Amino acid sequence: MSNLIIPEGYRPRLTSGELQRAITLIRQEFPRRLADCLNLREVRAPLFVDHASGFNETPIAAGPAVSFDIPAINAHAELVHSLSKWARVALKRYEFKLGTGLYASVHTIRPDVAPDNMRSVYVDQWDWEKHIDPQNRETQYLRDTVRDIVTCICDSAEALRKAFPAVTFRPDRDVYFLTAQELEDRFPEYTPEERETEICRLHRTVFLTNIGPALNSGAPHALRAPDCDDWELNGTLFMWNPVLKRACELSTMGIRVDADALRRQLAAANREDVRFLLFHQMLLNGDLPQSIGGGIGASRLCMLLLEACHIGEVQVGLWDAETVRACEEAEIPLL
Repeated sequence: MSNLIIPEGYRPRLTSGELQRAITLIRQEFPRRLADCLNLREVRAPLFVDHASGFNETPIAAGPAVSFDIPAINAHAELVHSLSKWARVALKRYEFKLGTGLYASVHTIRPDVAPDNMRSVYVDQWDWEKHIDPQNRETQYLRDTVRDIVTCICDSAEALRKAFPAVTFRPDRDVYFLTAQELEDRFPEYTPEERETEICRLHRTVFLTNIGPALNSGAPHALRAPDCDDWELNGTLFMWNPVLKRACELSTMGIRVDADALRRQLAAANREDVRFLLFHQMLLNGDLPQSIGGGIGASRLCMLLLEACHIGEVQVGLWDAETVRACEEAEIPLL
């Protein structure tokens, strides 16, 4: 319970029955709007992938994946951390044309996560990937896509408020862009998480770019896999959480690496050992389309739009006894 926050006077906005209907509305409304806006089509997602494929997230940016052997096919499988690399291959295999893409619902677990108000061992998100022209590998295209996603979030929030008037949260449609280095320069004495909260306190909806390389302080703002996003064309979307009074991370996304960026970032991360895996060979050989993509936290979005103070109010999970007891005493209903 080390990081549990119980806001003074907090009470859920909706009854338990209303809450379930509201969660369903968000989970139907948002992906529909996202698909229409970005020209995406839903596909089925894998629960696990073969370790040898290289389709999973490289461990520099995530804890070790939950894995298991499948003796019948002589394979070592891993639960997916994200679909970013699998989805890029799927763009080719499913013949998605330029300007179109896919999205899928991802469900996985990350046992290394320390649960708190906004984090859970259970991860559910929408991962999406879009086939783009090489000429779109530039900052303006990334920013335009971020604004489209924010519009989908704000429009979904509006639909939620109409259906459930007790919900009042209005996310800010104006996106404030800055680089991780600019953020460090502004708040050099803060930790990365404290910087995120301060910039969101000022600007409400923030997209922090260029995440992955070391900053002037010597450390990166956050770890990013070297073989997914181009670190010069990526970022994280935050919105201000007025209930917890802190930044809420909703999405990590970016224009994906091309062959040059892959070589450069694998060397910088000292992970050139993975370049001989199937995914990396396909990319280096020019067999994969250029793309942009990302993941959007489903429970995190529900929590924010429904003004819940704990992710356990919108997601069934496991919590330590202290957290359960404290939430019961504060009348915070964990599912």
